[in-house]
Amino acid sequence: MKKYNTPLIDELEKGPWPSFVTEMKKAAKNNEMSNDALGHLEKCFSTKVGYWKHGGIVGVLGYGGGVIGRYSELGDEFPGVAHFHTVRINQPSGFFYTSKALREICDIWDKYGSGLTNVHGSTGDLVLLGTKTEALEAIFAEYSSRGWDLGGSGSALRTPSCCIGPGRCEWSNYDTLGLTYALTQEFQDEIHRPTFSYKFKIKSAGCACDCVASIARADMSIIGTWKGDIQIDQAEVQNYAKSGMDINAEIVGMCPTQCMSYDGKALKINNAECSRCMHCIAKMTKALRPGGERGATICIGSKAPIVVGSLLSWVIVPFIKVEEPYTELKELIRNIWDWWDENAKPRERIGEVIEMKGMRSFLEAIGVPPMPQQIKEPRKDPFMFYKEEDIAAYKAKEAEEKKTGKYKF
Repeated sequence: MKKYNTPLIDELEKGPWPSFVTEMKKAAKNNEMSNDALGHLEKCFSTKVGYWKHGGIVGVLGYGGGVIGRYSELGDEFPGVAHFHTVRINQPSGFFYTSKALREICDIWDKYGSGLTNVHGSTGDLVLLGTKTEALEAIFAEYSSRGWDLGGSGSALRTPSCCIGPGRCEWSNYDTLGLTYALTQEFQDEIHRPTFSYKFKIKSAGCACDCVASIARADMSIIGTWKGDIQIDQAEVQNYAKSGMDINAEIVGMCPTQCMSYDGKALKINNAECSRCMHCIAKMTKALRPGGERGATICIGSKAPIVVGSLLSWVIVPFIKVEEPYTELKELIRNIWDWWDENAKPRERIGEVIEMKGMRSFLEAIGVPPMPQQIKEPRKDPFMFYKEEDIAAYKAKEAEEKKTGKYKF
C-alpha cells in the first residue's frame, strides 16, 4: 500500500483530546480503503475542496434504506475510496452492547469494509464508514444472519433511539427501552422502504434532562414527565445546605417558573406552577424526586437549519400514558404521518410544514384538541379559532341557561 505524507491532518493529533486521525492511521496499516481515505482527507485539507459525492441511497435486496451512497471524484487517484458507502446498523435500545456483540460487528466490518466506525451517528445508528457496492449484499446477509438489522436512511423513518432509561436511570418516567423496541418492530416498513416526503426521527427521553437531545434533533420527541407533586425530603435538603450548596442561588434562583422558595429551614414548591424541567431534581438527587402518575409529553417539529432554519419542538400532547401495547401513541404517530404525507412537498420536514400550514390545521387533522401548552409565546401562535357551528352552539346554550335561570354574566 502507498504511504501518504499527511502533515496537515497530523496537526489534529496534537490537541489534548483523542483524535480520529490517530484511529484512521491504525486502520490504514491493514486496510487499503482506510489508507486511501487518509490520503484523500489530506488532499481535501491541502486544496480546501471536498471531493465527496452523495450517491443517494444504495439499497440491498428488499430494503431501500440503511445504506448511504458515497463516491469520490478522485477515484482514479484514490481507488480505495472510489466507492465508500456508509452502512447503518440498527442499534440496541439505550446503546447497550456486550463486548462479544461489538467484536462481532467489527470482525464482519473488517472483512468487507474499511474498518472505520462511528459510534453513534446523530440518528442513533451504529455507523460503518466505507465499503464498496459489490460488498453490500454480503454485508447485509452476514449481519442479518447474526440478528443485526440495517437502520433507516433516506426519506424514511430513521432508526428510533432513546436514552438509557430505566436500564440505569432512576429518573425515567417511562420505559424508554421498551417503547423504542416496540416502535422499531411496529414500523419496519417505514424504516426500510422509504416512502415519506423526507426523513422523520423519533427520540425518546425518560425525563426533561433529555439525554438524547430530542427537543432539538427529533421530528417527534417523547419526553418523560409526571402528574403530581415533587416529593421532598427536608432532612436531605438540610444536608445539601450543610455541604455548602447555596440553595437559593443554585436551585430557587434557577427555577424557570420561579415556583420555589427556601427560608433556610424548608424548601417549598408551588407544584401548580412547576414545568417539570428536572433542574432541581437533577441538582438535589437525594432530596427531590418525581411523584404521582408517570407518562410523557409529546413534542413535534425540531430539525437542523436547512430550508427555514433550525426549529425546536412544539408541545402537542402535554401528557400521555406510555404503557404497553402503546396503542394510543402508535395511532397518534400514524395520524401525524397521514397529515404530513398529504401536505408536504419533497424534502420538507414536518416542522416546516407546520410552519407553512399552521398549527390549527395540523391539530384538527390528527385529532388533538387545542391546549394552552401548545402555544410557544403569548400572542405568538393565534391558531385557535371558533367555527360558526361553535358560536351557534354557544349561543344556544346561553339562551337555554337564561330560560332556566342558570345564566351567569
